[in-house]
Amino acid sequence: MAITVTKDTKIGELLMMDRGVAAILMRSGMHCVGCPSSANESIAQASMVHGMDANKLVDAINAYFAAKEA
Repeated sequence: MAITVTKDTKIGELLMMDRGVAAILMRSGMHCVGCPSSANESIAQASMVHGMDANKLVDAINAYFAAKEA
């Protein structure tokens, strides 16, 4: 069963699940994935700070996990 994330998933938890997600975050414009404060931010919070659509980012991350599972 593929991993599924939500807008409430913390960036730190997400990166612990799979470091490959960092590339998705960085391509989306979130270049501070290694910043200590980002670890405790949710995807929704980090998206807001970076002017991103959290739903699109969650969809891209979940698509990544689904593709890995396939």
